[in-house]
Amino acid sequence: MATIEQAQKKNVKALAGKYLTFDLGKEEYCIGILKVREIIGLLEITAVPHTPRYIKGVINLRGSVIPVLDLRTKFDMEAKEYTERTCIIVVEVQGESGAVLVGMIVDSVSEVLNISETEIEPPPTFGGDAVETDNFLGMAKVKGRVKILLDTDKVIGETGLGRQAAA
Repeated sequence: MATIEQAQKKNVKALAGKYLTFDLGKEEYCIGILKVREIIGLLEITAVPHTPRYIKGVINLRGSVIPVLDLRTKFDMEAKEYTERTCIIVVEVQGESGAVLVGMIVDSVSEVLNISETEIEPPPTFGGDAVETDNFLGMAKVKGRVKILLDTDKVIGETGLGRQAAA
């Protein structure tokens, strides 16, 4: 029977690969490069009434209407003025009805990194249910910095669009 530690090591091994890194405030986050469809500058966003405040609205991307959310707001971070580095990362997430395109506004995109299994650790436990870590695949230690590996399906998938995620 596998121990919890062996199961975590197996999961970490599966997480190794290429990641797009981006910034929100002083924190660095990563998402699997295979989830990223494109990175675009800010477009005109059409507000949609009666949506959670982190959903900024929808954009028309080459004939497809896709929802856009602000990750700062989703993670209960302090609001910040958009700059020339602010952009929308269009990702494909798995929802109940299959693959869905969703845009997420981030402060800036940094680089694409190849993260090895030796650089990844499982998400820390903070004790109790006070901190939800389901949104994180793990923590990567790269170049002396910790980067949070996001699970985009949980953070911004169809189920994540309607609920507030833990920061």
